[in-house]
Order: sequence, then structure tokens, then C-alpha cells
Amino acid sequence: MALKATIFKAELRIADMERGYYHDHAFTVARHPSETDERMMVRLLAFALNADDTLAFGAGLSTDDEPDLWRKDLTGSIESWIDVGLPDEKRIRKACGRANEVFVYSYGGHAAQLWWQQVGDKVSRSHKLTVIELPQAGTRALAALAARNMKLQYTIQDGQVWVADDRESVQLDPKIILAAKPEWS
Repeated sequence: MALKATIFKAELRIADMERGYYHDHAFTVARHPSETDERMMVRLLAFALNADDTLAFGAGLSTDDEPDLWRKDLTGSIESWIDVGLPDEKRIRKACGRANEVFVYSYGGHAAQLWWQQVGDKVSRSHKLTVIELPQAGTRALAALAARNMKLQYTIQDGQVWVADDRESVQLDPKIILAAKPEWS
């Protein structure tokens, strides 16, 4: 018998001072049986960092053709492709071929650094790609905030992110490893 996804309810209050984005979002999030709390919370963080009314969660780990999050225009073209974790070079190239902009939120400490050493030179020529490394201590602390019913406040300012529930607060300092660059540069 196959394991079923675990269902989480999440209310996100996002105050992004850098983009001037202040909105609330409510989700039912399905955590795949092979997904950790840490990965699920990084998906929510990636949503908060890129939030708008058209950003949506993909089908998840069970579907290779979809990102963790994406934004499509009215014609169905992919504007933003957002993956979390350590995707392989082939997946990143595919995303860069299908979307106008691609974001990868890597995490995992030393494993993330080794991953970037392996794929960095191969994918860094893409002008569409932005890679952001999340500190391991921060993502592990995020995992501790995971609960079946979550009310999370995200405050984004000066390159830092604070995530809080009614018990505790986590500060993260995302590090941009590779920034997208205009085609003409």
C-alpha cells in the first residue's frame, strides 16, 4: 500500500519591504511521503520571497515536468520557474529553456556547496538563472516551525528574512550565488 501525502494548512502573512508586497495567502499544502518538513518549509519560503497573485505550487515531487512553484501568463507561457533543493544540470537547462526566469533555492549546507561545485560552471552561462543558497541552520530552524496548522509571518527586508509563528522566530540570510543577467550584457 502506497503512503499518502500529509496535508498541512498554512496561512502566510507576507510583508516584503523590498518589493512593497503586503498580502496574506492561505494554502493547503500536500507534503509528499518522501518530502521532509525542511523541504516543505523551504517551498513556503520560496513562495514568500516571490509571492504574487499568479504564483502557484506545482504538482510536487511526483511530477518531473513541473517546478515546485511557477508563474504563468494568460497564454500559459511560464514566466517564472522556481525549484528548491539541488536539481541536476539537465533539469536546470530544461527550466531555462521553458521559462523567462528561473530561480533555484538551494539548501543543505555542505551538500549544497558540493552541488554548486558540480553544476555551477555548466549552468552559469544561462542569463535567466538565479541561484540562492539558504543557510542550513536557518532551514533546519524553519523545519521546527512545521505544524499541521500553521500561521506564519514573513518579513523580508535588507536581504534578510524573518519567519515567525506564535512561538518563535527564525532569521535567514539568503546568499545569491548566481544572479540572472540581461541577455544583452
